[in-house]
Amino acid sequence: MAVAEKGISLIAGLGNIGTEYEGTRHNSGFLFADLLAEKCGARFSEEKKFNAFVTRVRLGGKEVWLIKPTTYMNRSGLAVQAVAQYYHITPGEILVAHDELDLMPGSMKLKLGGGNAGHNGLKDITQKLGTPDFWRLRFGTGHPRTLGLAQQVADFVLSRPSVEQREAIGECVEAAIGCVEFLAQGDFQKAERRIAPFARKNSPAGAGKGGK
Repeated sequence: MAVAEKGISLIAGLGNIGTEYEGTRHNSGFLFADLLAEKCGARFSEEKKFNAFVTRVRLGGKEVWLIKPTTYMNRSGLAVQAVAQYYHITPGEILVAHDELDLMPGSMKLKLGGGNAGHNGLKDITQKLGTPDFWRLRFGTGHPRTLGLAQQVADFVLSRPSVEQREAIGECVEAAIGCVEFLAQGDFQKAERRIAPFARKNSPAGAGKGGK
């Protein structure tokens, strides 16, 4: 695992705003951001100039910006670029938390750079930053085919997981929050070691029980 020179200074949790999207698979990044803010005693406030809900949290002895874009998923880059540019944050200091079809519920991975795997939020952030070299925290949701569901991918990510799958995703989110101080400090290897057990969990959780 490559190690950035600096720790994380900006965390962006991805999702879609609106009550109709609450609890959906595509909002896994929002779930992470909300729980992290709650555990840090922070409150989000809407900053229209950034197209995001924004707050600051103290992690690993430093202040870290935490945002949730107020645009739809496919325009997430507007918020990430705006905050990064305003506060002079480099791509290597950015962590994007998002849902991942290629990982099963209960799995997560941390990586620097890479492709977008069809994720429109990542695609837009890469385009707006001009580079794919930002950190990604990938929360597995599974793919409708691997879960034995007949849903199209677009419908799947915008639907709610089963209780079992939701609990598996929540377990990952809780564990990831336990690693954020290492990320802020730039100790990516320690964070990766903590996440590694979840990276190896890639067996179906509640296959065939998609639910909404």
